[in-house]
Amino acid sequence: MDRVSAVQDLAPPATEEDWKPLPSRGARLAALGGAVGMATTLLVAGCGPLLLWHPTGWWLALLGLGVAGLVIGGWIGVRRHRATQWRLDEDSLGLRRGRWWQTETRVPLSRVQHLDLKRGPLERSVGLSTLVVHTAGTKLNAVAVAGLDQHDAERLRDRLARQLDHHDDAL
Repeated sequence: MDRVSAVQDLAPPATEEDWKPLPSRGARLAALGGAVGMATTLLVAGCGPLLLWHPTGWWLALLGLGVAGLVIGGWIGVRRHRATQWRLDEDSLGLRRGRWWQTETRVPLSRVQHLDLKRGPLERSVGLSTLVVHTAGTKLNAVAVAGLDQHDAERLRDRLARQLDHHDDAL
């Protein structure tokens, strides 16, 4: 096969319209998770030094660290949620994350082993789900797409399972 025909056999590149954002109602959960995580981290990391340096006003400094952690963590959580997109084509599931440190993950259908849907109580309350795609291999043996609309997650799981069944039949 010559170089020209090999290039023609490649699928057309994905356009920006092919990528789907996560639903905006999931931003609140992302903000909550980021806020709790950052506040906890700042409080744990700052507790020892504050007790040593400010033995009398340590509670006020800890309160300030906690509030700063809530605000900064919530902001980061929302930004991270808005910077996550997904797409499904005939060959793979794609997941794109990040603005500064960008990650694009492509899971070929031939590597998919099984699929899980997870719904915690907070996700259920706003109609969201997490799709977990378990893959063959050791580096990324599972890819989780959190914050999907519940109906999108179910359709995506069913479509991936159908494509996986068809792919297995072809082997």
